[in-house]
Amino acid sequence: MYKLKQSCELEGELFKNVFDKTPDYIKNSKLMDFDNENGFTFKLKREHLEPHSDANPEGLGLKEWFANYSKEAKVSTAGIRGPQNILYPEDTRFPINLVGIVLATLAKALVARDKYDKQVVKLAGSEVRYNSALYLDAIARIQAAQGIKTLMPEGRKTIPIWLASFLAFKLDLVGGEYITSSHGISVKTATKDLNSQGSQYLPEESLEFVDKIQEIFDTVEREGSYEIKIASKNDPLIDETIMSKLNDGVDLYVEYLKSGVAQNLDGVKKMNSKLFIESVGGCAYRTLSRVLEKLGIADKYIWNNTEEDPFFHSIGKYDTDPKGNKVFYDYSVDATVLAKRPDGEKFFPVIESMHYEKVLADCPIGTVVLITDPDHDRLTVCQIEAGGNTLTLDEYGISYIQLDEDRILTVYSANQAFLMLMNYRVKQLKAQGKFKNHPRFMIKTTASALSWDEWAKAHGIKVVNVPVGFKEIANIMKKVELQLKTNPEGEVKVDDVFGNTINLGVQPRLVFGGEESGGMIMGSEDLIKSLAGRQAIAMREKSATEAIIVASSLAAHLEDENKTLSEYLIEIFEENNIIAKFDVREDISYYNESEPDIEKLKQAKVEGEKQRTKNDLFYLSLAIAVREGIADIEAVKKVLNGAFAELNFDNLTSVKFVGDGTYLQFADKYVEIRPSGTDAKTKAYSGGENLEMIEKFARVLGNYSGERTELHKELISEEFYENSKEKALDYYLQFVAKDANNEVFEIPEYDFDKALV
Repeated sequence: MYKLKQSCELEGELFKNVFDKTPDYIKNSKLMDFDNENGFTFKLKREHLEPHSDANPEGLGLKEWFANYSKEAKVSTAGIRGPQNILYPEDTRFPINLVGIVLATLAKALVARDKYDKQVVKLAGSEVRYNSALYLDAIARIQAAQGIKTLMPEGRKTIPIWLASFLAFKLDLVGGEYITSSHGISVKTATKDLNSQGSQYLPEESLEFVDKIQEIFDTVEREGSYEIKIASKNDPLIDETIMSKLNDGVDLYVEYLKSGVAQNLDGVKKMNSKLFIESVGGCAYRTLSRVLEKLGIADKYIWNNTEEDPFFHSIGKYDTDPKGNKVFYDYSVDATVLAKRPDGEKFFPVIESMHYEKVLADCPIGTVVLITDPDHDRLTVCQIEAGGNTLTLDEYGISYIQLDEDRILTVYSANQAFLMLMNYRVKQLKAQGKFKNHPRFMIKTTASALSWDEWAKAHGIKVVNVPVGFKEIANIMKKVELQLKTNPEGEVKVDDVFGNTINLGVQPRLVFGGEESGGMIMGSEDLIKSLAGRQAIAMREKSATEAIIVASSLAAHLEDENKTLSEYLIEIFEENNIIAKFDVREDISYYNESEPDIEKLKQAKVEGEKQRTKNDLFYLSLAIAVREGIADIEAVKKVLNGAFAELNFDNLTSVKFVGDGTYLQFADKYVEIRPSGTDAKTKAYSGGENLEMIEKFARVLGNYSGERTELHKELISEEFYENSKEKALDYYLQFVAKDANNEVFEIPEYDFDKALV
């Protein structure tokens, strides 16, 4: 029987579903015994590459696994993600499994050994997901067997993704391995690969180790087997002492915060009210509580869900699906997800599962609620307000839920919350007399709010738009830093994904980098230095801690002025003459990710991917056709007006491929259709001045079947249509590569005692 203990009846139902759907040959499998604390060898056999059958009882189907894994590596925006068998992690039918992690870790280790002739040092960490401790152990022991030193927290405890990223840069490590699937459903996980900058791997970096896995498979095919060494659990190359000395890097991070967003926290220290932190999964508490203590503001917070739980305290989990069918269903832990009940009523399923009508019962009106996800990089901002103001909230597109007769909870999208945070931060810099010291710019994803662009223009802040994914934001940072290093007196210029060249001025500074999915970072006034002297304008990963510090300062400011967050947001709209006040996101999933039968799940995903791809290609082929001069905007309008009788495209001004989606720019709004590169999902984003209109455009375009109309076929040949995706990938890679910072990382002589604060 499986080892996990259920925390509640619903989790028990999940376990039972997985157990019942797992074949006996997998339950009885004993490929690698990581309970063995001594070193051992795993022999990868030719039989393992082929599917399991009566004729091949040792079959693992690794060729099929690798085909899907390598495909995802080319397009992944945040680690190579997927579901796992939470009870039997050796189950190679699932995208993420112990064998796959072993192979990927070995391949990355071999790539690192080929590149460097000095001692390679990496960091490994995880959040709270199922099997994280096992995967972490496997990563460290395989790296040790290849001569790589791995830094881990004492006791191999959890740390947030942003701290792993921060330390990879600050300590000048070759990189890091982090186990997470961010705010994804509980059964999903991933290895998020960090390079020497602390940034997520770009596709070309992922392909290096994917090619190495192929070399291993070729050896197995040729010679019949390949031996993989696993070091002992206590191998001297697995080091917990350095992280222990460094307090897991908390002291270094606090020093970084004090040089930027935490320079003056007097307002927070004087607050009368408490801030409420929702630590979904519990991972945030262990690190964030220490940061707040070091900053002297820990007494200003109350916490919920401080215990670590891979089922995430049942948050987002239901025993019925959106259609009302009796089945285990997971909405993820993204607090901003909107769903519809069978009767059509919209609701926030994740927040509803938090039972805030009870949890927040004793919290007074005005309490700011800060919700962070399992790897503690995303933030959702809410506030308890008095009822009776809902007409104004509706007028400005501010969502809310009823807590009781007298109180509501306003729920801000990241687009709204981050607009408030960046506005407050800039006002801080202006009040301190620092804003004028440098030209200012921000980096945002195309799917984020138009209001951010409008606000930036009002403050003389340049905007660089990039594809979705924080690694894209980090890539622009590195391009800027290269120019600052090679020509410190010159104007810094970078291209955005729309094809515009943006002049950022001389010695520019980043005021904000972020995306609509809840991740953000803010730059510092002085360039951030690593121990070996590398310089950065900002950190490479989104950080909910940084966002919480700014949000706390804003909350203190608003308490002093007796204002609510909603009043502050409306004030920003009006002060900056923002037209595009509204933004929406339509999430279309073509299958139930929580299906416990992996064969049904795979089939449903394959069918769903076909639907996703048809939807994508309908728009993408039009964008590529315009780019290559095959069509003009008038022809595209004709096609779209013909396909969607209920919509009007007469004021469409451009259609562009933006790295991972198709962006339709109108005179009064935008719509972006973005397919998931790794899953059977489509996301449709829209922003503009009319909420009803943008909701309709996002819903209709996002849910379109993708069926080509006669007008579409007349404009776009079958051959061009079929090649559009490949052409788009080429254009994306050109964007990434242009003016890229390809400085070769050199391993320094390490002296980690220098990092002691």
